[in-house]
Amino acid sequence: MENKLLETENLTIHFGGVRAVENVSFSVGEKEIVALIGPNGAGKTTVFNLLTGVYQPLSGAIRFKGERVENRKPNTITRMGIARTFQNLRLFQNMTVAENVMVGYTCRMRGGMLVAILRTGPFKKLEAAAEEKAHEWLSFVGLSARANELARNLAYGEQRRLEIARAMATGPNLLLLDEPTAGMNPAESESIMELIRGIRDLGAAVLLIEHDMRVVMGISGRIIVLDYGEKIAEGRPEEIQKNERVIEAYLGKKAAKG
Repeated sequence: MENKLLETENLTIHFGGVRAVENVSFSVGEKEIVALIGPNGAGKTTVFNLLTGVYQPLSGAIRFKGERVENRKPNTITRMGIARTFQNLRLFQNMTVAENVMVGYTCRMRGGMLVAILRTGPFKKLEAAAEEKAHEWLSFVGLSARANELARNLAYGEQRRLEIARAMATGPNLLLLDEPTAGMNPAESESIMELIRGIRDLGAAVLLIEHDMRVVMGISGRIIVLDYGEKIAEGRPEEIQKNERVIEAYLGKKAAKG
């Protein structure tokens, strides 16, 4: 593994009597692609919400680039270098494609949104920089030709790409992707896989939640498996495919045994 970029240690959160995440420890190395998988309700998105400051853990630690990040606000964690997409698209549908990406870049601008709202002296220079960065990322995800269209007019797969471009505009060292190929056909999924490899090649690490096992096995260097909030396995794709506990978690004990 490359140098550890992200580490969690005994990460735990309960909702009422439900142990949503229980003593989960794992790491993500620099420039590594890691998949976080498990049956529905296993705690995968809850882990993402803990990593990005949406939830605060009951116990345990999260270290990013050696710094503790639990109990920090989501915007602070974004500025530190963690970005995410969501299972359900969260684009600004009535803004243009370019404007959506520019919003992501504002966290890197001195003064951020306040400068944009007040339209102070430096605003035009900052706006020009944001627009330039937006077009760079739109070119990267293959949406340059749609830059001035409203986000709502994009096809579903294009909206997924736009959300990735907006996340990348924040300048992350680690990108969290929540089911990036959900609802896509095999050709679209393959295209997203290539995009994720391209992000890795630019120097960012990727942690993704994904149900499509063809995608998971085809792109991940390592796979972490959750079931009922606990980590039940971790390893290379070929190891996970043969892991009896993983097979039982997905298929049920009787089905797994034939």
